[in-house]
Amino acid sequence: MTQSSKHGLARGLTNYGDPAFSLYLRRSFAKSMGYSGELLARPVVGIADSRSGFNNCHRHFPELIEAVKRGVLAAGGLPIEFPTTSLGEVFLSPTSMMFRNLMAMDVEEMVRAQPMDAVVLVGGCDKTVPAQLMGAASADVPAVQLLAGPMMPTSYKGERLGACTDCRRFWAMHRAGKVDAAGIAEVEGNLATTAGTCAVMGTASTMAALAEALGMALPGSAAIPAVHADRLRAGEASGRRAVELVAKPIRPSQIINQKSVENAIRVLLAIGGSTNAIVHLTAIAGRVGVKIDLHRLNEVSDSTPVLVDLKPTGQFYMSDLYAAGGVGAVLRELKPLLHLECMTVTGETLGERLAHEEGAWVDRAVVRPLADPLAKEGGLVALFGTLAPNGAILKRSAADANLFEREGRAVVFTSLDDLAARVDDPALDITPEDFMVLQNAGPKSGYAMPEAGYLPIPQKLARAGLKDMVRISDARMSGTAYGTIVLHVSPEAAAGGPLALVRNGDRIRLSVKERKIDLLVPENELAKRKAAWKPPVPPPARGYAKLYMDHVLQAEHGCDFDFLRKA
Repeated sequence: MTQSSKHGLARGLTNYGDPAFSLYLRRSFAKSMGYSGELLARPVVGIADSRSGFNNCHRHFPELIEAVKRGVLAAGGLPIEFPTTSLGEVFLSPTSMMFRNLMAMDVEEMVRAQPMDAVVLVGGCDKTVPAQLMGAASADVPAVQLLAGPMMPTSYKGERLGACTDCRRFWAMHRAGKVDAAGIAEVEGNLATTAGTCAVMGTASTMAALAEALGMALPGSAAIPAVHADRLRAGEASGRRAVELVAKPIRPSQIINQKSVENAIRVLLAIGGSTNAIVHLTAIAGRVGVKIDLHRLNEVSDSTPVLVDLKPTGQFYMSDLYAAGGVGAVLRELKPLLHLECMTVTGETLGERLAHEEGAWVDRAVVRPLADPLAKEGGLVALFGTLAPNGAILKRSAADANLFEREGRAVVFTSLDDLAARVDDPALDITPEDFMVLQNAGPKSGYAMPEAGYLPIPQKLARAGLKDMVRISDARMSGTAYGTIVLHVSPEAAAGGPLALVRNGDRIRLSVKERKIDLLVPENELAKRKAAWKPPVPPPARGYAKLYMDHVLQAEHGCDFDFLRKA
């Protein structure tokens, strides 16, 4: 038997120059942890644990991981959990996006280096699931994605609140002077009250749905609330399935391919999902050599209706989607548009899975029929033009359609610090018809592409009642946010893209209908500005920041590292 065909603890032996000694030593040290010889002879299922004291989304993981272990043991395997980098969305500086690739490398290397025949990836917070799927795709060991599950909304003064769309709604009201300091402090304690990821269709919920749509998570598992007993049962089932994958392996490379990625894009559009998902799905697909073409995104978007009525674009929460039939209900409606031959981690094709679910009850208030959608076109659209030669993204389902076809004057902020310093200045020269433009907030900006694209409405306009205006940047936007916001402009300003050349008073034309975003400045003037342009930040001298800055790609390549994508 060759070493590569060995299983369990005999897999991937530490090299001491004597394989028999290596296995003997490994078993000896494993027995110091109290394992019996019988258990050590079983196939090993690794459990990648992404919890941390800096990650509120994952505080229920001890109980959830115990459920995974139950499933593994019951199916005849040996569960061994191991820690990975944890990305608590609101606790990382400058942004969790900078560390997604670090976590992906951690997951990949630990899955590859440690003796496991299959792995259960336990995660939920925004960048965690993309990082785990990126790492799993590169390691290509049989894997099951187990999601954290969303929070439950809270009853507060006669309405339901849930992080984080309601966070932003109340903060906008506070900025507009409609909620005082005492009021916002009270709201603060009622927005996020249970374990789990944001209760709305933010990035975490979107990526959970896409993990199921890709076929990497068990059917029906994406939308289960974190505190629901079904979440524990999903953990147990994921552990069982991981053991079954040892005997009949199905690898991520057999599940994630061009057709399953397009299925995931269909689901993303139908659920009104986060703009961040385009960047993350592009990075995941890139690990198996699949390219997401933004022109193709527009074609798919125009033929995929919005079916799910969830915040931030609708009225319901993720717990309502679970009660309404979950992601399965969405997949069944999209069935005529999907590639049903795609393999899933269960060993069944997507078509076989959906055939089992025919006739299941669906709450039509939450998940609309394909023939009677909330909107006839998908929630996202890619824009191209002289301002974004390589593309930009607009979440049209969360935007004001009255702002889709217009030309405006640019009001430019050269950095996040500049934005913070001037946006609420009463002397700021800005009107509701202007376009707010933020530069130097992309991958190489020094800010590492934060969720700062949701530029705050200047206070003087907010207090006058303005709720939306056109905002443009190379940053990202939280999936929980809303507004007419053009994001991911590429090439970014910090790389010398056209966005870096915009000046106050320039005219910009936006046409969602034509998929265009153009800077209306003569080419000779832009050439002069380009000649005078300098990078906004000096390169980092050391550490992960240097690795990141030297190798991070632009948004249309998923902001992955150039050396991690598959050719």
